[in-house]
Amino acid sequence: AEGLYRLVDAAYEKRSVAISSNLHPAAFDELMPKTLATATVDRLLHHAHVCQTTGESVRLTQALAGQGVSPLS
Repeated sequence: AEGLYRLVDAAYEKRSVAISSNLHPAAFDELMPKTLATATVDRLLHHAHVCQTTGESVRLTQALAGQGVSPLS
């Protein structure tokens, strides 16, 4: 949690950051302490372009069909 915050904070207003999550930003406090979650989401959403997708997960569908990633040998 602290590592994610540090990454986002270091890039804040200096670099682009792309985050993919199945959690809504309001639920980030399930992953980290509320104060850290609030600060992280604040920096992520300031100047952000949020892209929401709908539909079934391609990776989940493939995994359930046994077509997921093969383990390294």
